[in-house]
Amino acid sequence: MNTGMRTPRPFFPGRAACFPSFGGVGKLCLLVLLALLGGCGTLPPLAPRTPTTALAPDPDGVLSKTVAASTPPGEDSGFRLLPMGVYSLDARIQLVQRAQRSLDLQYYVFDNDATGRLLLRDLKKAALRGVRVRLLVDDLYTAGSQQLLLALAATPNIEVRLFNPFCCAREQLLGRFTASLFDISRLDHRMHNKLFIADGVMAIAGGRNIADNYFTLDPLQNFVDMDALMVGRVVPQLASIFDTYWNSEQVRSIESIVQAPGDRKLMQQDFDEWVDMAAPPPVLTLPPTDVLGYGPIGEELDAGRMGLLWGTARAFADPPDKLLKRTDADALATSVTLDVLKAMRQATSEIYVVSPYLIPGPRGMKAIKDLTGRGVKLTILTNSLAANDVPAVYTGYAHYRPGMLKAGVDLYELSPQRTTRNVRLGMFGSSFGRLHAKIAVIDRKTVFIGSMNLDPRSATKNTELGVLVDSPQLAREMLRVINISKLQSAYRVRLAPSGSGSVQWLSTDGEKEIILDSEPESSAWLRLYNFLVGPFVPDSLL
Repeated sequence: MNTGMRTPRPFFPGRAACFPSFGGVGKLCLLVLLALLGGCGTLPPLAPRTPTTALAPDPDGVLSKTVAASTPPGEDSGFRLLPMGVYSLDARIQLVQRAQRSLDLQYYVFDNDATGRLLLRDLKKAALRGVRVRLLVDDLYTAGSQQLLLALAATPNIEVRLFNPFCCAREQLLGRFTASLFDISRLDHRMHNKLFIADGVMAIAGGRNIADNYFTLDPLQNFVDMDALMVGRVVPQLASIFDTYWNSEQVRSIESIVQAPGDRKLMQQDFDEWVDMAAPPPVLTLPPTDVLGYGPIGEELDAGRMGLLWGTARAFADPPDKLLKRTDADALATSVTLDVLKAMRQATSEIYVVSPYLIPGPRGMKAIKDLTGRGVKLTILTNSLAANDVPAVYTGYAHYRPGMLKAGVDLYELSPQRTTRNVRLGMFGSSFGRLHAKIAVIDRKTVFIGSMNLDPRSATKNTELGVLVDSPQLAREMLRVINISKLQSAYRVRLAPSGSGSVQWLSTDGEKEIILDSEPESSAWLRLYNFLVGPFVPDSLL
């Protein structure tokens, strides 16, 4: 393509572009005024459309043959945990490059950064060789990527839709909300699901969005997270969930929301030029094996056979119309949260929970006390104040922390510094380590993996997706990963011996135990914020 023949239209290259420039008070006032004038903006009516569904797998496809060759007789669903970011991203790229029939993707965040553009490049290549691509993205963080997604949608075989979109002032996040002041009750509900399906036979689900910091590619901060590659009977369940969202009334085509130029060929050129000019694609450097001893998935796909762990699985998700539920009780009644709590209540011996944003609330505290009261050992790993990227959420968690400790919970909080030094879960370099995985292991035989946090937002506001698997072998591997973070990258939290109700953080320096009386690795400002704001932040806002 001769890019010297034309100048591409302006583009907003990243999430930072979602936020307004505060270079002058007058500019800010003008922005707010314009937004307020558009405060009564509404979405266009949903145009009539024919529902589309997942394509039936081709038994002669490369991925289908690999699944067939890898499945022992009588087995239900197979799994490969993906605890390392670069391995998880590489798995997605490998599946996109090998897909022959369909690719269905559903994400809360799909950033215009190196990771997002790398995946979008390959999605376009797949579409050009005849693969049908359906991409569903929540609209909260699309201000910096909407033009890129719109240009991608001009490619034959690709359709892009937005969940619960904003109507107006779409170039900036602040403008979006202020232009929709009378629609906040709707916009406060988001699609938090993360799902990737290739050829209807292989899927990846878990906690990771599509952005650099979920795959240890961000120079400043990266998340400790968890996905799993899935095959077998669970994949059609996931495909059905995707179809339900794709065809729901809460979803609009990106063309109906984002203003498009008339020439689709120019839009396709824009996509290529924007991607090429932004930066070269990242080079994924994979260690020979991951923390569990597995090699790159591409090597097994090339061989036509994969080593997987097998079990009986059930996939489930909140209904896409969760945002229309009149009360929190109505929303909770059909939620992923309720399904997970039911599974936990059936525990007889022990539960391990990893939740980066942890606000149990009265219902959760009752469940915790019921479990520990009948002898179930409960171990929880969450973010410390220093590791939490949403300090307000930490204030909600801290309110319940003494009660959890009194109930007998074995509580751990992630240390950013220790995570950075612990290379077993990825090369974090000098970046900041934060927890983002949403997983649980019940009685060493049942595993949960998904997008759900143990907080009010996941329970009653956002939609979520999860998978429960009965597999002692998978549980064993998940516990290995949890223990690496718990023992090597976290502080153990306890009540202070003084009986004052305060807490202490325990760590080790070699063989020496270190006891800290205030939130470790956190700034004085963060601790002051937590002290002043914490008592006034209701759980319902978190």
